[in-house]
Amino acid sequence: MLRIGLATFTGVPALTADDQLLAAELRGRDSYVEALVWDDPGVRWAELDALVLRSCWDYHQRPAEFLAWMERLQREGVKVWNPPALVRWNSHKSYLRDLEAAGVAVLPTAWLSRATPRDLHALLEERGWREAVVKPAVSASAHGTWRTGLDRAAEDQPRLDELLSHAEVLVQPLAPEVSRDGEWSFVFLGGEYSHAVLKRPAAGDFRVQRELGGSEAALEPPPALLVQARAVTARIPGSWLYARVDGIDRGGALTLLELELIEPVLFLGMEVGAARRFASAILAA
Repeated sequence: MLRIGLATFTGVPALTADDQLLAAELRGRDSYVEALVWDDPGVRWAELDALVLRSCWDYHQRPAEFLAWMERLQREGVKVWNPPALVRWNSHKSYLRDLEAAGVAVLPTAWLSRATPRDLHALLEERGWREAVVKPAVSASAHGTWRTGLDRAAEDQPRLDELLSHAEVLVQPLAPEVSRDGEWSFVFLGGEYSHAVLKRPAAGDFRVQRELGGSEAALEPPPALLVQARAVTARIPGSWLYARVDGIDRGGALTLLELELIEPVLFLGMEVGAARRFASAILAA
């Protein structure tokens, strides 16, 4: 019997509803499955046959500690999905630069260095962005992400200064497609496309996360966008088990917003057979 760990955090120690579906599928295939809190000092990780990162949703608040845990798992020879090297790469949004260099369309981005002051109004004026989004380079679930614009950049300057005092920062133009058309999430399991979800923000917001009032619907994506989402996964450096490609449709072309390889919601409960496919991929790996 395989012993499989599903890594979570203290906020959902018994796993999310989605991951409970996955656990049930694995248990139905003669596997012993445990929900394990990633920073629990009592866990004997080396005793696992495999560890799948799931709802480790506080990793971005303690990135050094989380990455040190990844290194420990690697030293102990634990089979981790996705692998530690890929997690390190994906934990900092500089991965977007690598993908852009590989030919993936991403939003224009101003990269601001930590502890280096920048005039927000001057930056937006220079770039020609009337509305923009500011986010830390290490972030998840829109944590620390906020909207600004030319008309309020001066009053937002202290907020940027505070963020730059302890983090690298990205500034990107506001993508109107998110509010108007929604944001696509393409879910890949075991290297293969599984399903897609269209996410929409609450009225007046730009963030699509459910906990912030956003909504989701399982839909068939435009074929051309799916082809481009597959092309994004082809540029992932190294082996991977699951991926979520988040992007917007710009006239039939996919613009990548995020490539989620650490702890994305995979919307398993929104697609018949998705939990089964994920369980099969884990056992095959």
